[in-house]
Amino acid sequence: MPKITYIEHDGTSRTVDAEVGSTVMENAIRNGIPGIEAECGGACSCATCHVHVDEAWMEKVGKPAPMEEDMLDFAFDVRPNSRLSCQIKVTDELDGLIVTTPEQQG
Repeated sequence: MPKITYIEHDGTSRTVDAEVGSTVMENAIRNGIPGIEAECGGACSCATCHVHVDEAWMEKVGKPAPMEEDMLDFAFDVRPNSRLSCQIKVTDELDGLIVTTPEQQG
């Protein structure tokens, strides 16, 4: 199982086993990760699962699709490495992924 590390805005870190085929958001919710609200349940219709992807992982995670980019307009503290965690599918290649939650969700 791939491992994902979630870092809260205050630096607190938690690493969880992630299910291949699920999303980074689903694993956060399943494991009670603070800072991922996911109000729309993963439908890409809010920005409450916004994360900053560690720069070393940007190429493997990829860029947001146009619909995701539109939703990021509603997020807090958007950066070039911002993604909605509901749009990042967990694969074996993402073993070790590191994401950070912003101070607040949009």
